[in-house]
Formats: sequence, C-alpha cells, structure tokens
Amino acid sequence: MTDLTTSPENNAISADELRSGLFAASEKAQFQLLQTLTQGGETVWEVLMEFLLKQQSHPPSLINGKVYQILYTAIPTSEKVSNFLQTNFPTGIIPLKSDIGIDYIPLQKLLAQQDFFEADKFSVQKLCELAGSSAAQRKWLYFSEIERFPITDLQTIDTLWRIHSEGKFGYSIQRELWLGVNKNWDKLWPKIGWRTDRNWTRYPQGFTWDLTAPKGHLPLSNQLRGVRVIEALLSHKAWSQPQ
Repeated sequence: MTDLTTSPENNAISADELRSGLFAASEKAQFQLLQTLTQGGETVWEVLMEFLLKQQSHPPSLINGKVYQILYTAIPTSEKVSNFLQTNFPTGIIPLKSDIGIDYIPLQKLLAQQDFFEADKFSVQKLCELAGSSAAQRKWLYFSEIERFPITDLQTIDTLWRIHSEGKFGYSIQRELWLGVNKNWDKLWPKIGWRTDRNWTRYPQGFTWDLTAPKGHLPLSNQLRGVRVIEALLSHKAWSQPQ
C-alpha cells in the first residue's frame, strides 16, 4: 500500500495527519496540504473519499473540486476510486442543471481532467446552443442573443469552470476582474493575459491552458467583432442571482 509523500525529502504524512488537515483546517491550509501531494495510493485516496463523501450534502466548494480532481486522476489506477466516484458522484460534484436539456457531463469530465483547451471549445459550442439553432450552425454569437441565455445553464457552465480551476477561471471570475478595473477593457485584457501592449494573444498557442495562467484567463471570448459579446456575457442577470 503506497503512502502519501509531502516533500522532496519523501517525508511521509500519515492518514490521520491528512484527515486532520482536511477536516479541521482553513480552506487555505487545505489547499496548501493538497498541493504538497506528490504521490497517491489507497491510503491517501481513502481519506480523500471519506472527505468528499462527508461534503456531499454541502454546496460544491473549491476544495471539494480539488479533492475530486485528485481522485478523478486516480481512476485508471484504482478500481476502488473508480467505483466510489461512479456510485456517489456519477456526474461529478456539481449539479448539472439545464433549462433546455443540454448535457454538461462532457464539460465536467474535461474540466476534471484539467483539459482546459477542449473544455474551452466545448463551452463555446454550448453557448451557441443556448442562443438557438442559428447560432449553433454559425458557431458564433450575436451580443443580442446572450440576454436570452437561461440563468441556470450559464451558472452551471460557470460553476464547472470555477470549481475545477481552484477559483481561477469562469465568467463570474472575469466579471469580478472587469468590475475591479471599472469596466475598462484596456486594463482588463493584459490583466487576464489576452493582450500584451497592443498585441492580442494569438490563439491557440499564445494562451495558457493550465492553472499557471492569470486569473480570469479562461474561458475565452472572441474579440474579433468587438467587446459587445463579452460585455453582454459579463452583464448577464445570472451573476446577480444566487448560485
């Protein structure tokens, strides 16, 4: 049975220490503890499964997202973890609500895998579906279509991004940053890594598709037709409603 390692010196942390840290510490301390994990194994996964199960009745949190992501990556090597997630969290830890019957399971899986590139493309596809058949066929949005987006669906997409990125990505995160610069686009673009000086970041190679990216870096919105689409998105009534 593999133990848990927390440092380059391979100083092992016991299951009891891991349990104590997860169940009793602040969110910041919990993240610090999980960031130190360099090695998994049944002992580790059992504690993480116990933690996630006890959190099941609470709204999804960033720490739950991190724990789920660690367990998700263990599926290929642990039948026990695979069975646990399939039994208790068959569609992930976030309720995949949709007012128009859209299936968000593929997005949940992509984000749990930290495949942000494919998740970004999938999100654009789903936004176009929310706008209707014409937008789904043309594969891009008119700003006037965004106001009609169902609150539930937009919140589902955003929550998936936010919870599975340790709070770094999502439309609500971009909105927070946008408001923080008084809706000044010229200040927002470099802040989220979409522009450097006068040069727009080139797609896809110029963007950062992992958690080293600046806060608010993802998901992307096409600026070739101006800012009206992203402005409508960040101004949507979904962000004034409880999530």
